[in-house]
Amino acid sequence: MTLETVLTRLDADLDTAVQRLLSFLRIPSISTDPAYADDCQKAADWLVDDLTALGVTAKAHETPGHPMVVGHVGDGAPHLLFYGHYDVQPVDPLNLWDRDPFDPALEDTAQGKVIRGRGTADDKGQLMTFVEACRAWKAVHGTWPCKITFLFEGEEESGSPSLVPFLQAHKDTLSKPDLALICDTGLFNRDTPAITTMLRGLLGEEITITGPNKDLHSGLFGGAAINPARVLARIIARLHDDTGRITVPGFYEGVPELAPQIKAQWQALGFDEQAFLAEVGLSQLAGEQGYSALEQLWARPTCEVNGITSGYTGDGFKTVLPSKASAKISFRLVGTQDPYAIRKSFRQMVQDMLPPDCTATFEDHGAGPASVMSTENPAFDAARHALSAEWPNKAAFLGGGGSIPIAGYFKDILGLDSMLIGFGLDDDQIHSPNEKYDLRSFHKGMRSWARVLDAVT
Repeated sequence: MTLETVLTRLDADLDTAVQRLLSFLRIPSISTDPAYADDCQKAADWLVDDLTALGVTAKAHETPGHPMVVGHVGDGAPHLLFYGHYDVQPVDPLNLWDRDPFDPALEDTAQGKVIRGRGTADDKGQLMTFVEACRAWKAVHGTWPCKITFLFEGEEESGSPSLVPFLQAHKDTLSKPDLALICDTGLFNRDTPAITTMLRGLLGEEITITGPNKDLHSGLFGGAAINPARVLARIIARLHDDTGRITVPGFYEGVPELAPQIKAQWQALGFDEQAFLAEVGLSQLAGEQGYSALEQLWARPTCEVNGITSGYTGDGFKTVLPSKASAKISFRLVGTQDPYAIRKSFRQMVQDMLPPDCTATFEDHGAGPASVMSTENPAFDAARHALSAEWPNKAAFLGGGGSIPIAGYFKDILGLDSMLIGFGLDDDQIHSPNEKYDLRSFHKGMRSWARVLDAVT
């Protein structure tokens, strides 16, 4: 039996696969709302039943929250761990939906047919692309390509509170996989597949500068009394130099330069920086000088002010000299940057800049390092070539500007790299009304996974 036989089977069974996905989508598995706890259990049971029908030994494990579905099947190398999540976001505001979000259906659009409904792209449709590829493989070959562990979470959309304890408690039952496969990302564009190999980490800090013990009349105290808003503004202004580099001492320790072959792949993507900026009413790159937009978004660290509060901010005008000034500041991290070392250095920098009569307090809002996958693993290049054979354009190793915590958990707890391959599009409206997943993404996603399984086993 050949790969082409599996692909032909997937083509022939597409309608049945869509109907199977529609039945899964009808379950309103909203994890963040306790009212839908029974539905989350139903979604977990649906997956257990579907995997069991394929010959997988599957079980819905209880957690303090929603069940964790684990399945084991096959033997031989490599041992692949496939992760997805069956929970979905709330649907509010419901009046902005064009149809019942849990009455999914195929719709015709200018871009082609789409599957419309909550969870289509995030993440039920993506999850099922892998399951359907396995289904076709088993139907054609009668066996499995290798040892596969399925791990389907029910709390990803509500912060994954049970995930880390579950991974720690089930290290042995997960049987030390060689590589994790995660289908919760997207294509670079409609015709260009991608494997995400870098995910930036995140450090959140909130600082409050306090001066006088109460708000003061600016006519009576202005000039003579220290103004915390002015102090805060000076601190923020000094976080970057004139070239856009961040001035926190030791900040760039662990920041690597981009490998030439990865830089060449990104240049070949033909990313239009001007169009990217124009979509949000901008015209000039504002980040670290000497780096392209994609490098700034995926491979360079950042420091951004996310909010500032001080003094009177209501309607009209009030001549107040504020007692306090606060700012929320986030750092996106790359490479091996240590978020805790950066936090310590940032706080010391702020303390060193304080004038007399001012104090600073700090509140942390999370800290996590970047995730960087080792593309030296031959499976990564094999998967890239496999994806390139399915889509019009060649696949590329990309970076991710945001964070996907699961990849870091797999690295820290299970000691394995993750291959993040997804087929979503920027216009899928995940987390928003009228979420959709292109039928083409679903179909070619199944075919892509079949090619990847063939390439890495």
